[in-house]
Amino acid sequence: MGIVNRVSAALSGSAEMDDVDVDASRGAYWCDDCNVCVRDVTVDEEGLDRDEAGTPLCPDCGDPMRFERSYEDGCAC
Repeated sequence: MGIVNRVSAALSGSAEMDDVDVDASRGAYWCDDCNVCVRDVTVDEEGLDRDEAGTPLCPDCGDPMRFERSYEDGCAC
């Protein structure tokens, strides 16, 4: 978990979220140019930077990534 999330959790009184619930995923962030995909529940674990709107930036090119919701089968791929 990233430092921002740890501080936010401490300030809000939330429980630690070290064990990410796989079923909590709502989709994935994609960089179509680089073909990079990161599940929404692992963005902080991956250490991705974010833009001013909070959108994760591609680790390869630095552009904002596109969010795609998962389908009924649970896959956002």
